[in-house]
Amino acid sequence: MKRIVEFMKRNYKIILLVTALSAILWSFIPSQKKEDPEKDKLLLELLTFVLEKGHYSPIEMNDDFSKKVYAKYLDNIDPTKRFFIQSDIDEFQKYENSIDDMIKNKDLTFFNLTNERLLKRMKEARDIYEDVLSKPFDFNQKETINVDYEKMPFSKNKSDLKDRWRKQLKLQALSSITDKQKLEEDKKEKEPNTAVKSFDEIEADVRKNSLKSLNEYFDFIEDELDRNDWFAIYLNSIVERFDPHTFYFSPDDKEKFDVSMSGTFQGIGARLQKKESGVEVSELISGGPAWKGKELEAGDLILKVAQGKEEPLDIAGMRLDDVVKKIKGPKGTEVRLTVKKVDGTIKVISIIRDEVETEETFAKSSIVEKDGKRFGIIYLPKFYISFENKQNRDAFKDVAAEVEKLKAQNIDGLVMDLRDNGGGSLETVVKMVGLFIPEGPVVQVKAPGRNPEILPDPDKRVQYDGPLVVMINNFSASASEIFAAAIQDYNRGIVVGSKHSYGKGTVQNVIDLNQFIRGNSYGDLGALKTTIQKFYRINGGSTQREGVRSDIVFPDRFSYLDMGERDEESAMPWDKIAPAKYQPLNANFENVIANSKKRITANPTFNLIDENAKWIFERKDENVFSLNLIDFKKEMDASDAKAKKFKAISEYNNKLKFSSLPDEVALFEKDTILKQKRERWHEDLQKDVYMEETLNIISDMKSLAKGKGLPQKLSMN
Repeated sequence: MKRIVEFMKRNYKIILLVTALSAILWSFIPSQKKEDPEKDKLLLELLTFVLEKGHYSPIEMNDDFSKKVYAKYLDNIDPTKRFFIQSDIDEFQKYENSIDDMIKNKDLTFFNLTNERLLKRMKEARDIYEDVLSKPFDFNQKETINVDYEKMPFSKNKSDLKDRWRKQLKLQALSSITDKQKLEEDKKEKEPNTAVKSFDEIEADVRKNSLKSLNEYFDFIEDELDRNDWFAIYLNSIVERFDPHTFYFSPDDKEKFDVSMSGTFQGIGARLQKKESGVEVSELISGGPAWKGKELEAGDLILKVAQGKEEPLDIAGMRLDDVVKKIKGPKGTEVRLTVKKVDGTIKVISIIRDEVETEETFAKSSIVEKDGKRFGIIYLPKFYISFENKQNRDAFKDVAAEVEKLKAQNIDGLVMDLRDNGGGSLETVVKMVGLFIPEGPVVQVKAPGRNPEILPDPDKRVQYDGPLVVMINNFSASASEIFAAAIQDYNRGIVVGSKHSYGKGTVQNVIDLNQFIRGNSYGDLGALKTTIQKFYRINGGSTQREGVRSDIVFPDRFSYLDMGERDEESAMPWDKIAPAKYQPLNANFENVIANSKKRITANPTFNLIDENAKWIFERKDENVFSLNLIDFKKEMDASDAKAKKFKAISEYNNKLKFSSLPDEVALFEKDTILKQKRERWHEDLQKDVYMEETLNIISDMKSLAKGKGLPQKLSMN
């Protein structure tokens, strides 16, 4: 699930914590090497102190805590139970109740033991799968496999483990073989004279491809993950016991997190991937230096990297993350790449690094006409902000700009699409709500032991006062929920979508761990994202666990499943506080909501989605599959026959025409990648039955406004 962070610099508890922790740890002047295990011990001490003093609701580290960390850690490193055997678990189990004491004593015995054993078992796993895939499977044998790994015991011994691998690989092979057979049959039907592959040929191809995929996976594990990566998994098994949103960032993860929050980084603007042949350019980011230079291309193989006029460094065998670090760098600096082009030629390409924007992070808008009315749609993937430079673009500024451009197109209503928006900056969402309401409270935040703080929109101006619908789903979280809840509490618009949003009602802060250590010779220690506050709606309720409930519920494939925060074992509880003083708008949406519910009930596509959701719910506990070819085909044929009924859902087309705004259209001539991305988005919107009904709803709201059921003007701009 996408996670979010909110920076609350005014929080007194964090300020006190930083001061106290700095004083306590000032005596640490490490003189060890970066690889020394003392760094890991120091991290344990730092994290536990920060959590005990800074977390919203610190929990006691006792035997119960230890058991849960133990179970979570083993599940994190061996989720399908295909590495460890029971004798390993017997050896590990003596530490099950002692991890709390080991944390306090900075004892790494349990981690060292499990990590060394895991790496050993992974090397042995190569021999196992290579042997299993070296000969054809027997698909005539009557046997089954249970894929409920959570309830499955560990293998009794190595022989049992090999048999588990055999069954898992056999199930994968069965699935691939039946799919490939259908493709061959379809090919024969279309072209009767075409030669098709035999079963034995298909089976051999499937095993060959499985071997290649597994080798690539294990090569990645061996080449790309080091002790620090494995230790970060162990640390997060500990810190996530406090709540699901408390998380330790290794230095690399912290950098990726910063990029995801700001949508910008400094480099050349190329995405790389590790291939058997080396590091390959998989994509150029539109607008970046590499894209502008027109020399580097997708498919180019990077051989060497040079900084300016320095000697080129051969990157053969280097970890992908390390290659990325060599290529990224400060704006205005030069990097020279020696690349092998697709045609086999070798070329040295000079690129001057610059600020790169990841376009998919940012808000985008579209226009659509329906029933003689024109509507605007703003899709916001997250509430992004650059904490390092507040002058950079952020979600509030971008959405405000999109609203202005849509108003210039004389829209009759606005859709804010927050589906799958995992949240982001608290500061940006408070400002963004202010675009749509007169002045007033937006959200309440509460630190432990303190009165709630009301975060208001102080600006009386309303940038957009027309009909407004907010779209959410099960994965709309945190800042998205603040926005939807405020619009709902002010009666400013209608919230539509899943039964409820994700249910994350907590606020996090990211604490740089390096600030506490003087003379740090270990290198970057990373950061801890920890929960420091809870936020509450202005009506006093919490979104924690419960989420925001839609005014109009759309059926979706997860309708009958428990999704979101409520499904997290360590989630903090729901509660409520006193409401803030605010004045809801005098709008009556009862008829609009009632009309939509009638349309949904009568809509065959929505009925089919609901039926599909029930079918998914019924099948959620189906974990046993036959490994006999004939029986497996029967199971798949029965499932496919049922699934065919639901194919119409993916084939749905609302026949509406979605268009980019004029300023964006002007960019398409030079930026064909952006044009292609927008065309794909518009195609997705055409297949979106939820968007069609949302437009029906906002059309009804526009008619209601004309009939004085909705305030004509909220405020003068």
